[in-house]
Amino acid sequence: MVKYSTEPLLNTAEAARFLRVSQASIRRWSDSGLLAARRVGKRRERRFSETDLQAFMQAEPKAAEVQHTVHVGGGAVGVPGHLATLYSTDAGGLRLTVPFLAEGLRHGQPCFLVAADAELRRYTEALGERQDISLAQATESGLLTIVRFEGGTAPEAIREWEGRFAETLAKAPTVIRIAGEMVSERGMFASEEEMLRYEEAFEVMCRRYPVVVICQYDVRQFDGVALLQALKAHPDLFGFRMGTFLN
Repeated sequence: MVKYSTEPLLNTAEAARFLRVSQASIRRWSDSGLLAARRVGKRRERRFSETDLQAFMQAEPKAAEVQHTVHVGGGAVGVPGHLATLYSTDAGGLRLTVPFLAEGLRHGQPCFLVAADAELRRYTEALGERQDISLAQATESGLLTIVRFEGGTAPEAIREWEGRFAETLAKAPTVIRIAGEMVSERGMFASEEEMLRYEEAFEVMCRRYPVVVICQYDVRQFDGVALLQALKAHPDLFGFRMGTFLN
């Protein structure tokens, strides 16, 4: 006797909300076979079970096979990795991320920096002073990309990252490094709440790619509630000594 599951099925929009990603991401993962889906009705519409969605979130990503670890602050961070740091001085905000980006550039790994205004100036000055890399050459060659979101919503930012990752990995398998200054990123979204929703969505999405991400929070610019939400969106952080990421 054939047994049919009585588990409710979610449509594409509901699955996207469940995983906190865009509907385009759900369709792309489904089409590529990464995410199990069922087709129902005459229009063969996608349906997803919560069991399959949970399994997708917990699956060991193939992307991690590119490289197992990246060094951050003297410790080994697994790939993929999504970390948050808290800092209270301008110098402290550069302590981990500048060496992190410089190491990636030396190894020929694509690096993305999300920053603007004063935050971007601090990075360009610090990276420009280093003797082990050429900031101009890295920028001109596309090895270092300065990112600015234009859409103002979490789904649009996630779609942009997926496009960037796909384009980068189509050239060659590699680790992708990202440093994001969240004061700058906050100004790229419609609100701080939307930025924090983006952080939650990014945590799910990035698990499918060989990325290591450091999201930088200036404690002078965020209140305690926002910082608590940010920490919850970066569970990788809790596998390390917290002191390493407090600057």
